Amino acid sequence: MIEQIHIRDLGVISEATLTLGPGLSVVTGETGAGKTMVVTALGLLLGARSDAGAVRTGAKSALAEAVVRVSPQSSAALAAIEAGGEVEEYDDGAELLLARTVGADGRSRAHVGGRSAPVGVLGRIGADLVAVHGQSDQLRLRSSAAQREALDKFAGEELVQLQEEYGAAYSRWRTAATETEELRSASRERIREAGSLQSALEEIDGIDPQPGEDRALKAESIKLTNMEELRTAANVAGQSLTADVDIDTPDAATLVDAAKRTLEQVAEHDESLRSAAERLAEVGYIITDVAGELSSYAASLDGEGPDRLAEVEERRANLGNLIRKYAPTIDEVLEWAETSRARLDDLTDDSSRIEALDAEVVELEQRLVKMAAQLTALRMEAGKKLSERVSAELSALAMPDAALEVRIEDSGQLGPHGADVVELLLQPHAGAPARPLGKGASGGELSRVMLAIEVVLAEVDPVPTFVFDEVDAGVGGRAAVEIGRRLAMLAKHVQVLVVTHLPQVAAFADQHITVIKTSDTSGPGGVTASDVRLLDDAERVKELARMLAGQEDSSSAQAHAQELLQDARMG
Repeated sequence: MIEQIHIRDLGVISEATLTLGPGLSVVTGETGAGKTMVVTALGLLLGARSDAGAVRTGAKSALAEAVVRVSPQSSAALAAIEAGGEVEEYDDGAELLLARTVGADGRSRAHVGGRSAPVGVLGRIGADLVAVHGQSDQLRLRSSAAQREALDKFAGEELVQLQEEYGAAYSRWRTAATETEELRSASRERIREAGSLQSALEEIDGIDPQPGEDRALKAESIKLTNMEELRTAANVAGQSLTADVDIDTPDAATLVDAAKRTLEQVAEHDESLRSAAERLAEVGYIITDVAGELSSYAASLDGEGPDRLAEVEERRANLGNLIRKYAPTIDEVLEWAETSRARLDDLTDDSSRIEALDAEVVELEQRLVKMAAQLTALRMEAGKKLSERVSAELSALAMPDAALEVRIEDSGQLGPHGADVVELLLQPHAGAPARPLGKGASGGELSRVMLAIEVVLAEVDPVPTFVFDEVDAGVGGRAAVEIGRRLAMLAKHVQVLVVTHLPQVAAFADQHITVIKTSDTSGPGGVTASDVRLLDDAERVKELARMLAGQEDSSSAQAHAQELLQDARMG
């Protein structure tokens, strides 16, 4: 709901603030006073194309602002947040600030929630907040998709539930069909990929690498290449520890044993030397153990020769070939092989997968055809009811010979919402061909047609705010009263703002706003300006009297105005 509209330097309006409430608000004023500027301001806030000619003469720019109350989870609020704007939340809802400036040079800027945003964002937000019906404004139900959606909501819960079931099946049907097509179109490439993977895995399996084998073989190769040097070092070191033959230089074991014996001779006189002797005994054991290990190591080298080195190098060459082809290390080669086996399974399972998908596509298509027929039947029934109710409304709106036709045709193919093409057509009078909405009707007639449709749809497909500009053009008398009554009926469900010149319509308003034109001829060329005011009860009577007789102070006109107000309140 729009809570407030602020206008500055737009057309003849220098500055005005309109505070709106729920229900029906009317805007009246003399011809040329600038009533339509209120609708123009809303159009700018809804993303309409800007016009530098709308900027007040002498001003640098025009401004239109609106404070809109929205639900924090509404699509409008979410779109504003996505655009970087701020939505102020309260206990009973949230407020969103929309703004649009148009410069005298034609440049336009939009702001959503206090942040600069593309004009297109205003259009997306506005489509969820306001529907404008006027002489040249777009129709809310212009597109076939919008008309189909409105008819589906009018049809009721049974169709809505069936549509949801159909939509889920349609989505799966399209997914399965797309996957099948992709599998078939890519079969040659997948066959080539499978063959390549099969050859690679056969090569890897033939070599049968083990985790960490490349590192282990590298270490063994280094050892075998330096075997003589290693054997010599082991023998020399072993003999230095425990010599098996007499040599001039005592070995380490002999020296340690001699030191131990020397200390043991005096150990009984000092505990510290006893401890040192015991530790030397331990050293002796360690030397003996190490000498034994070195001897065994040297002996083990005797069994390894050039043949083993050749085996190692050949194995390393085979592993290196795998590393060059598939991954930096053998461990990563093994990981690649594991992943490739899973991929190969998928590739070789194509035929069975295609068969399963084909069967699913056929089964889903049969279900969709059946549900589409059910949707058509429900739409036909709902279309007949909608046509009857809207045609009855048109008769009351001074279009007694007009009728709404809801045309439902088979598109010949399944779509996300069935197989139907829905179109709302207007037959202006008996014998005339039915034509799409917006064609073959004047601006005033079109506004009345849309009013009739919106009154019928209000309970099932409401937009928070409706704006009607000159909906009463070309009518008067009893028809004008019926237009006012139906605007009031619509306003029970949504906020309605109407620009009107008929007192019979204005009398039904919950809020009456007037645009007053003033002229200053003291300067060269003169200046025309307009002020916008919300009328109290007494002022409202005078404005209705002016609209009735052009004499706001006439007692008889005011009495007639009072009578209009009383009749409107009585419904």
